[in-house]
Amino acid sequence: MNSSKLSRQVSRKEPAKWIEYLARFGYGAKGLVYVVVGFLAFQAAFNWGGQTTGSRGAFWAIASQPFGKAMLFVVAVGLLGYVVWRFVQALKDPEHDDDGAGAWARRASYFVSGLIYGSLAIFAMRIVFGQPSSSGNGGSGNSTAATLMSQPFGRWLVGFVGVAVIAYGFYCFYRAFSTKFRRKLKLHEMSEKEEKFSTRIAQFGLTSKGVVSVVIGYFFIQAAKTYDPSKARTTEGALQAIQQQPFGAWLMGLVALGLIAYGIHLGVQARYRRISPS
Repeated sequence: MNSSKLSRQVSRKEPAKWIEYLARFGYGAKGLVYVVVGFLAFQAAFNWGGQTTGSRGAFWAIASQPFGKAMLFVVAVGLLGYVVWRFVQALKDPEHDDDGAGAWARRASYFVSGLIYGSLAIFAMRIVFGQPSSSGNGGSGNSTAATLMSQPFGRWLVGFVGVAVIAYGFYCFYRAFSTKFRRKLKLHEMSEKEEKFSTRIAQFGLTSKGVVSVVIGYFFIQAAKTYDPSKARTTEGALQAIQQQPFGAWLMGLVALGLIAYGIHLGVQARYRRISPS
């Protein structure tokens, strides 16, 4: 009887452990994508040969390196692991965040995040196996807005997306300045210097991600107001808009460094995040 109980406990724990490994792999893969996006944008800010791009453009940049498709395959698998983790968060609330009126909204955001990164993982796999017909960034904001605009109440849908993205941007600001992200890190496993560094790099990264999100949301709202989906932008367009401002090169360079910092923050999460899949 005792042995059967033990075997049932092991069978319950094994899948959870695999999910934890996938989640950590996923955070690392997502972090690498942000580092590449930020690095290319930083180069572009000062005309050093880079380009403003988003996640899909980063995939092409990775694929163009020596052994790039093998590297991209690893990134795609990592993103699929992140997708699995997001769906687990949405369905099971493994981190016990289910504590109030915002619980269902939080679960919905995890589910949407899983869908978004699932589509990115599929796009990366298509590059690996030579299926995309273009080396462009693909999946631009105006194509998303055009799809939404063609639906019933499409203009309102586009506007809602804009408001939601801006709200997410301010949530990033809140996370940066409240430092609540520290609660999900195994701080006891860090040295004092590592803890301080991880906090500062996360604050910088989350602030920059918030800035980009607010700019993207603004463009979606403009698309809704003018009934013109071509006005919508994604990360690439947001960075270009920042570059066009006074002192734009310096502003974009700063935001680009912030995106690199956000990628490093995700790498820290890959190593030190408290992940309880069961």
